[in-house]
Amino acid sequence: MNKEFLEAFTDLKKEKNLSNEEVINAIKDSIENAYRKNYGASNVRVEIDMEEGIVTVLMEMEVVEEVTDYMTQVSLEDARSIYEDYEIGDIVEYQIDPKDFNRIAAQGAKQVFIQKNREAERTNAYNEYIDKKGQVITGKVERINNGTILLTLGSTEGIVPASEQVRTESFKPGDRIKVYVMDVKKESKGPQVFLSRSHPSLVKGLFELEIPEIADGTVSIKGIAREAGSRTKIAVYSNDENVDPVGACVGNRGARVQNIADELFDEKIDIIVWDEDPAVLISNVLRPAVVEGVYTNEDEKSATAVVPEQQLSLAIGREGQNVRLAARVSGWKIDIKSHEQLREMGFAFDEYEDTNQELHDDKVLTENTEIETEDIKVEKTNIGQEAES
Repeated sequence: MNKEFLEAFTDLKKEKNLSNEEVINAIKDSIENAYRKNYGASNVRVEIDMEEGIVTVLMEMEVVEEVTDYMTQVSLEDARSIYEDYEIGDIVEYQIDPKDFNRIAAQGAKQVFIQKNREAERTNAYNEYIDKKGQVITGKVERINNGTILLTLGSTEGIVPASEQVRTESFKPGDRIKVYVMDVKKESKGPQVFLSRSHPSLVKGLFELEIPEIADGTVSIKGIAREAGSRTKIAVYSNDENVDPVGACVGNRGARVQNIADELFDEKIDIIVWDEDPAVLISNVLRPAVVEGVYTNEDEKSATAVVPEQQLSLAIGREGQNVRLAARVSGWKIDIKSHEQLREMGFAFDEYEDTNQELHDDKVLTENTEIETEDIKVEKTNIGQEAES
């Protein structure tokens, strides 16, 4: 190989992000396949010295008593004329001059190299994006086809299916958007990268990108619940007592959280302080409603939260959204009651002012209504019997 040839391969390697091994193997395979195709030689081995630009093509021949195939066999007498210690069954390698290639062989080598190069590109692209699975990346809207958004991700194409889009969002070709990488599949034409705009982890990833304290581990995200396009509740916890987790997420004059909301087309975001005390946590996740008391059942991981009468609809939220998201982000089943409702059922609210009082097993709850969610049931119940304090 001459100097120009070596330089061309070096440039190609850089351009396509190929390793030395991938380039060398592609050249080897191309030469071996060209010989097999044009000369019927399946017993060819290629060695390459990229530094010196030397290609050595070796044809392997088996030492036999009587030659029946002159392409794969050599007689013992001819073998011993090269090296006297050869025996029957040994392999002799003859060097072949690559300049003997005709035009067809050279073209065949070129085609095989192109194929190997494409395979290496596809493998590299797959490896790049499989490592990004579960992360948030930026893509450019290329086109929208039958409701599916196709994004350009460098040299790879990403797919946002209709099921992973938010109905309140609208994009056009050329827009740059952030997306969550759900899955990467290896296909014959290259990797298929499946993306989402509606996944709760998109919001989590945006917080990790926007909030330095989350990126460096000072603040942790303990829970997240999202109804895409409408509202997200995210619970955060500070691992440093000197750092306010909500303040870190909100930023100066709300700049940090506003940047995230802008990316989500002004989706409402509630930032909540996580607490290991279930009663305090449930009080926090039901905000903006004011909670006067919380009674927990640790065994069933359920709780009753008591709010003022005028706060009842706020605690439940429109179509049950607030309590539904509160249940998801906390992991608890939550029942909302006003203390007026408790009194109507024969309870004096003052008897239950301990916000961490536990609901004992002998407290019987009778079902009134249910709010179903995708992964959790939030029950609204009436207390059927007076419980022991």
